[in-house]
Amino acid sequence: MKDFDNSFLDENIKYLCGVDEAGRGPLAGPVVAAAVIFDKDVLIEGINDSKKLTEKEREHLFDEIKSKALSFGIGIIDEKEIDEINILQATFKAMEKACTSLSVSSDIILIDGNKSFKTDVPALTIIKGDAKSFAIAAASILAKVTRDKIMVEAAKKNPHYFWEKNKGYGTKQHIDAIKNYGPSNLHRKSFLGNIIS
Repeated sequence: MKDFDNSFLDENIKYLCGVDEAGRGPLAGPVVAAAVIFDKDVLIEGINDSKKLTEKEREHLFDEIKSKALSFGIGIIDEKEIDEINILQATFKAMEKACTSLSVSSDIILIDGNKSFKTDVPALTIIKGDAKSFAIAAASILAKVTRDKIMVEAAKKNPHYFWEKNKGYGTKQHIDAIKNYGPSNLHRKSFLGNIIS
């Protein structure tokens, strides 16, 4: 994965930024993006696509990524804005926010997926990037752990949706709770058409 990233570096491209998001699909909560830049020699054991790691592994790596990154940024767009501008635009906005909060300028951005947001820095989209690129995989972990923490915290005030377990995704238990209690102020109203029609 590190070799994949380093293959983009040359005398003109010194810093590579990996970008990924978490939370495009859930029925509740924000979409969170992360951007991360590492020095080319930094290696962290165990970095992988966040979906392939356990919660405990992600949380351990989260701290290590933050301490070893040259710079990292987080962008969060809440459920109200997702309803206003749609999830794709909200995802781009979160990615843009994450990148603009970096303290180090990157020379190239690698984005997980097949769509790019507007940026002045040359950007490449990498399909299944979180399984190929070290920086994208690290960004996927930062985004996922940040979002999970938000949902676990939100679950304390909204216990009957079981967000501490489902993180806002549409599990049967979550959907049943929406039908029984109605949506909360953290639900994405534009995602609930089939549930509360």
